[in-house]
Amino acid sequence: MTLNISQLRAFVAVLDHDGFGAAADRLGVSQSAVSHSVASLERALGSAVLTRHGRPRPTAFGERILGHARAALAATTAIADLAAQQDGLPTGTVRLAAPTTVCQGLLPDLMARWKADLPRVDVALFEGEDDEVADWLTGDTVDLAVLVDPPPGPGVTLADDAFHALLRDDHPLAEEKTIGVADLEDDPFLLSCGGCEGHIRELYRRAGVPFRPTHRIRDVGTLLAMVRAGIGVTIVPGLTVAMLVPRLVMVPVDPPIARRLVLTGPADRPWHPAATALVTAVPEFAEGIR
Repeated sequence: MTLNISQLRAFVAVLDHDGFGAAADRLGVSQSAVSHSVASLERALGSAVLTRHGRPRPTAFGERILGHARAALAATTAIADLAAQQDGLPTGTVRLAAPTTVCQGLLPDLMARWKADLPRVDVALFEGEDDEVADWLTGDTVDLAVLVDPPPGPGVTLADDAFHALLRDDHPLAEEKTIGVADLEDDPFLLSCGGCEGHIRELYRRAGVPFRPTHRIRDVGTLLAMVRAGIGVTIVPGLTVAMLVPRLVMVPVDPPIARRLVLTGPADRPWHPAATALVTAVPEFAEGIR
């Protein structure tokens, strides 16, 4: 049995980019070359690794080898990057995942800082919900992730992001210094289901107020549009301020509650050398935004 990296790279790319054509574009080769590489891998292994009806999915055997394929590609990339940075400068592409509000409210400035300080490191950004981001890091889809309230471990805290009530600017409470959740009882409550529900439930528990959301909304853009239309009010992380549109205001909630945003790498495998360089470059930046 003879395996090579190009076969594994094609297999993983087809899954990560939802098809042979998109994988070919990503790898800079023809679609037939990707198909040939996957077929060669299957011949070498004696078993199919992908289903080809509709959107490609791993077979049961493909699922079993996917983690090993990702690990082999990560190790190969890391070795090549170490060889390239023998002059001491970090080099390579780092895949970074983060929640939507972090991507919009925090990462643009941080990525600009990285670009200036580490010009030979490229960052490929993946945007997802809190649970998706954590799964991508565990499954080796990404090299780094911004996790919400992770257990103690390696990494650096980017921010302690306090929650705010989100209202229309003509709401009776829009000019208040702070707002308690009991103050929102007269309005329909729009719940963001993208990872913040636990913090919001805790706010209501502390206040001794029944938690009765009127609507459950996953997309942040939809949530903002519904508040702007006067359908209700909500509670969101402070970084949502980067996404505000006219007629919306944010007011701190009382008692305060915050989510801790931590930039970290995988807990069960070595970090990409360039990922380590990115995390190491963060502390001064993080201190400046708290």
